[in-house]
Amino acid sequence: MSVPDDSTLLDPRLPALCEQLVSAQSKLDEPNAWPAAQLDLLSENGVLAWTVPEQFGGRGLSRRDLAFGYELLGASCLTTTFVLTQRNAAVARIGLSQNEELKQRLLTQLCTSEIFATVGISHLTTSGQHLSPAVTAEETPDGFRLSGKIPWVTGARFADQIVTGATLSDGRQVLVVLDKKSAGIEALPSAQLMALNASHTGAVALKNAFVPQQDVLTGPVEGVMKQGKSIGAGSLTTSSLALGVASAAIRSLTTEAERRCELKETTEPLSEELRTVREDMYAGIDGVRDDERVSAESVRKRANSLVLRATQAFLAASKGAGFSKGHPAERAVREAMFFLVWSCPQPVLTANLREFACASA
Repeated sequence: MSVPDDSTLLDPRLPALCEQLVSAQSKLDEPNAWPAAQLDLLSENGVLAWTVPEQFGGRGLSRRDLAFGYELLGASCLTTTFVLTQRNAAVARIGLSQNEELKQRLLTQLCTSEIFATVGISHLTTSGQHLSPAVTAEETPDGFRLSGKIPWVTGARFADQIVTGATLSDGRQVLVVLDKKSAGIEALPSAQLMALNASHTGAVALKNAFVPQQDVLTGPVEGVMKQGKSIGAGSLTTSSLALGVASAAIRSLTTEAERRCELKETTEPLSEELRTVREDMYAGIDGVRDDERVSAESVRKRANSLVLRATQAFLAASKGAGFSKGHPAERAVREAMFFLVWSCPQPVLTANLREFACASA
């Protein structure tokens, strides 16, 4: 299958939406900003229905279409798109549940911005797995009581629901939907980050927060995150967004190269590399090749490398103006660093560190 290149085939409204997101990027650099208006735009243009199954009023996009959509949106506004991915991760976890009543109740509303759901499950996957459980659960006759601290939750202050998990005293785990209005749930002040501060990503404290049985997604079981099919979010999602940010930087460089021909020796190889990595990513998604270059790990390594180099080239070409706060190049460089820490598997991180050290792979 060919590499997607026409956004109107995904949705004819996408080009205009992307332009609106680009023009509003600077507003998200303001203190205490939150992309409420951007999420409403996504809702109005059908984006929030992308990952909701069709039986609940959504579109249920394929992995290929979703990757292309994330790539386009990531090139337009990384903060908004990151918030969207966390919201979509919650949608995916709800959709995988056997709790049909909960799915019917929430997924129909999640087709639009009527409610906002987010996810906080890093403590069950990567963060602090070698330590005592970050969130514990006590089973009661009609549900569970959760206590502890969820370390990373995007948009917790603005969420109506938080998909999270907890560990019981016997080691079994449970995945639940927290109703933010319930007692014992407190969104702590957001962490101050290098970029994407408007995502309001921070911790959530739980103190005997009650979750009724009807809001339980899965469990209690051993290894709750291993239950059912994988939603495949991490590497695919982050690679799509990284390529989006890289493509935006390369487009800016290419525009500048029309006036400064000396930049072509930079823009042309970067453009060719972007084309190659995109081809490999979609070949991996489509399953038309099985060589190492199309593996999720390989694509992620190269996408990380490309976005870091492309944004820094954009900054260098912008000279002093690009070093000013709020300039697109300055923002792009900071945002590119995010891919070094967001769901970054150790082999990918090792490859990036080797590249920094000019060491052989």
